[in-house]
Amino acid sequence: MKQRSTRQRRLVLDAVRARCDHPSADQIYTDVRAVDDKISRGTVYRNLNVLEQTGEILHVKLPVTDRYEVRADRHDHLICSRCHTVCDVPIPYDGAMDERAIEETGYLVFRHRLVFEGLCPDCRKKIEKADLHVE
Repeated sequence: MKQRSTRQRRLVLDAVRARCDHPSADQIYTDVRAVDDKISRGTVYRNLNVLEQTGEILHVKLPVTDRYEVRADRHDHLICSRCHTVCDVPIPYDGAMDERAIEETGYLVFRHRLVFEGLCPDCRKKIEKADLHVE
């Protein structure tokens, strides 16, 4: 069943499209509130769910917090364990992993989601700088 487009839904979609940093639902809510201060958190969350169900956005489930994006191609993510920044992995998606999982388990695999965890360049610099001051 096709969902009708509402002004609130367009505001939520525009907020996701305007960002390229994999925003959380709370970040999207803050951005939408800057445009429409009467919109409720529940309305934003419901519209995120509808936009995900209709395939207009992707819901990226991560260890710390769920994020959203509009990028549609298959790709993996990196998350900083310290500041929780999320970015796309700039290497091609490996569909061979899907095939291997099928062969090894008998599951019917549609796709995989791979999340690399580590420290982003900014956090690495901060830690290295802090270590230099300790010595």
